[in-house]
Parts: sequence; structure tokens; C-alpha cells
Amino acid sequence: MLTNQDDYNKARNYWKYLKAKLKKENNQVVSITTQLKLVAPDGKKRLADVLDYNGIIALGKTFPGTKANRFIEWFTYCNETIDGKSKSKAYALFESSFIESIEIGTTKGLQQIHGYLFGGLYDFAGQIRNKNISKGGFQFAMAQFLPANLKQIEELPKNTFEEIANAYIEMNIAHPFMEGNGRSTRIWLDLILKKQLNQCVDWSKITKNDYHKAMVKSVLDSNEIKALLKNALTNEINSQEMYMKGIDYSYYYEEI
Repeated sequence: MLTNQDDYNKARNYWKYLKAKLKKENNQVVSITTQLKLVAPDGKKRLADVLDYNGIIALGKTFPGTKANRFIEWFTYCNETIDGKSKSKAYALFESSFIESIEIGTTKGLQQIHGYLFGGLYDFAGQIRNKNISKGGFQFAMAQFLPANLKQIEELPKNTFEEIANAYIEMNIAHPFMEGNGRSTRIWLDLILKKQLNQCVDWSKITKNDYHKAMVKSVLDSNEIKALLKNALTNEINSQEMYMKGIDYSYYYEEI
């Protein structure tokens, strides 16, 4: 709350009381708000007073203070970093016609995803690396063997959850791009799951720490990452909210 009210119900009840009082006095209840149906805590859609961008800025100015200033700073923040711009592209992919043209489960399909996410941001967007890379002391697939490795991964069966998870793990070990592998490959995985099983991963059910530990172990033992992925499967494959939440977590996994 901008007024430092730490009790949501007290603030909500005060607003209800104030609206009733103003209406009784024949005063204008609101000037820059409108009502939209939003999902309430009980799961039902109910009308709620909302503000547009200008209204939120005006509200912040009405209640000047440290808390309000921090909120306005967060609200108006524009992330111009590569990750910020790439994340915006990842959001847009859901409603883009481009997503329908992506080859499912192939190296080309992964390159298409990477090219879309990082096009104009990296000069190697969508291109298979020709240099060796490592992370945390682990050497990913050697560049000279990468084309053969990717061909083998592409030819792996991807019909059951077990098979799809195996392909995902192998693609992570290959790490075909100089940067942006995890973010691209998680979308690649979800597209395969959607096509083959009518499911996708609810990434919000997998913590950053658990994900990283399981992926590190997957080189020798894939049981942990498979269990995490399987327990996080959902049928909400057409949910924009699920997709957006997945992108948020995917990019959060990459934060240092």
C-alpha cells in the first residue's frame, strides 16, 4: 500500500466505505479509474477498480513518500539490457504467427527460437557456435563434434515423456549457442511436450536452486531433473498466463 497500511482488508474496507459515503453525498466516486473483471482470490471474476498508466502515475504523486517513489520507479522502469529486450521478444512469441512455423524437436527449430529471442541483440543469434565453451568447470560439447552431436539428438525418439526429457538433457549438454541456451531450449522442450503429450512445464513449480542442481547432476544422473519436470507438467498448454509465467521463471533461472 502506498499509504503504508499493512492490512489489506482494512484498506479494502476503507475504500468501500469511502465510495459509499461519496455516492450518498452525490459526489463523483472516481475520475480516472474504470472497472474490469479480474480473477479474485475465490477464483471468480469480479469487477475491480483499476487505473491506466497515467492514472497510476497520478496516484503515486497523490501519496508522495519513499514507498510511493519506489513503486513508481519500479513501474516505469524500462529494461534496455539484452536480457530485458530478449525477454520482451519471448513474451511476444506466444501471440506471434512465427511460433506456428517453428520446427518441433529439431536443431533447426531450436535455431529458429534462438534467432527470434536474440535477433538484433547478438550477431550469432540462431547460429551454432564454432568455439568451445564451459560453465562452472564443465566443458560442453566440443565445437568440432557439435554438428554430429546435434544430428544424433535430432534423431532421438521424442514420443514419450522419458524420451523427450532425454533429448532435452542431451541438448543442454550440447549447448549449441555461445549464449542463451537455457532460455531457448526450455521453450524448445515445451513445444515438443505440447505437440506430443498435450502438456507443458509449469516452471513456477521448479525453484531456481532445485533446477540448477538437477541440471548439473543430469550429466551423470538424469532422475532428479526428470522428476522435477514430470511433477511440474500441466495441461494448460494454451494459457497465456502459464506461458508468461514460464518465461519469467526461465529468465530468472539465468540471473546471477
